[in-house]
Parts: sequence; structure tokens; C-alpha cells
Amino acid sequence: MSITEDLADKLAARVVAHIERTGDEEVVALLSQILGDSSQTLRDAFVTSLLVQRTALRADRMLAARMDQFAANEARDRDAIRPAGPEGG
Repeated sequence: MSITEDLADKLAARVVAHIERTGDEEVVALLSQILGDSSQTLRDAFVTSLLVQRTALRADRMLAARMDQFAANEARDRDAIRPAGPEGG
């Protein structure tokens, strides 16, 4: 990985964490402008890394929700076919 990609990935990870905590989406445009003013290459790497990381985060959350749903369905199905306790006392 190049130094540009490494720096962009680290910055993008911090931005993703910041957005997750605060909802501050404006930071992306601000940083993109600052980076682009000095290094279009770094700006492009940052934007790409940000998109990739946010997409991976959304996919991970979707997968976790789906796994939880499957586990809940399996538990429900197990409970539905479990025989009732002994009849009578």
C-alpha cells in the first residue's frame, strides 16, 4: 500500500468514526476541499477509502441483522416443534 493510500485510509477511518458519533456529514466536503487544494491524489484516495469503508460498514450491519433474524427464526422454529411437557401430574 502506498503512503497516499495509507494516509487516506487512516483519515477516512477517523472520519467514518466521527460521522457515526456525530452525524456530521459536512466534514466530508470540508476535508475533500482541503485535501484537493493541496493534493488531488490524496483527495481521490480519501474519497475512495471513505466510500469503501462506509459501504463495508453498511454491509456488515446488514449481515449482522440478517444473522440475528435467522437465529431468531431458528429459535422460534425449535420452540414450535418442541414437545409439550408430560401430561398429567
